Amino acid sequence: MGNLFSDRIADVPRSFIREILKVALEPSMISFAGGLPNREFFPAEEIRAATDKVYESCGRDIFQYASSEGDRNLREWIAGRYRRQGLDVAVDNILITSGSQQGLDLLGKTLLDDGDGLIIEEPGYLGAIQAFSIYRPEFLPVVLNDQGMDAEMLQQTISGNQPKLMYTVPNFQNPSGITYTNANRAHLAEILRTTDILLVEDDPYGDLRFIGKRQESFYNMLPGQTILLGSFSKIIVPGFRLGWLVAPGHILDKLIIAKQATDLHTSHFTQAIIHRYLVDNDVDALINSITRAYGAQCQAMLD
Repeated sequence: MGNLFSDRIADVPRSFIREILKVALEPSMISFAGGLPNREFFPAEEIRAATDKVYESCGRDIFQYASSEGDRNLREWIAGRYRRQGLDVAVDNILITSGSQQGLDLLGKTLLDDGDGLIIEEPGYLGAIQAFSIYRPEFLPVVLNDQGMDAEMLQQTISGNQPKLMYTVPNFQNPSGITYTNANRAHLAEILRTTDILLVEDDPYGDLRFIGKRQESFYNMLPGQTILLGSFSKIIVPGFRLGWLVAPGHILDKLIIAKQATDLHTSHFTQAIIHRYLVDNDVDALINSITRAYGAQCQAMLD
């Protein structure tokens, strides 16, 4: 059939993560290879109750099309949680996505042309590498150490190239597990401040800290250059595929257009259920119970 497939997809491999999860979902398997939350902590009964309330309060309207930006009530909840964490995030700078993986795809679609420089961590998150690979950037790996990203190597990488984007997982980095120190973040921000590079701060694990203190977000250090990615997958349930993205207004406008071209909007129904759950329940109590259990499991593995 000749050249059936586009150049974009021809060299992109299947997701290693999804292949791992096929095996990890076997009932007899305890896998350390994939980022599966412990199913015992899914708030199943509370979500069932939230679903019933959504049906009762919204009726058939819950099955209608909705805005591309996402449910405003849910975005207001996210913005409020950021404010409690010391981040000044406006509701209108939040876009609800189908998991943070879609956020990565939208960023690649909106910001990357063939050959654009993309700084990534070494080792780096496979899911992000796969998502960005479709847009054929030039990957520019910068090694990690115990403090975070190697600042000297970052400076050299920027000097020798013209990167457009820098992707990081600064809290409990996947796959190394390290957390960037405040000093390292400040040093990296100082380097980036003199450039036009956009920094993507992917933070699916930040709330699941069971030792040490929360470190400062790049968003406070570089508010005009930082894009935040968040997710409900690790703190509530992954199966709903609900995440979000925070970006400056001029960037978010283009991301919304890209999302409209992709899926119109993320499931209105699941957004409403999650929002109802968040309003009716103490999510911090759930997170605290999860982190206590994960801390014990971590210690058991170390022992």
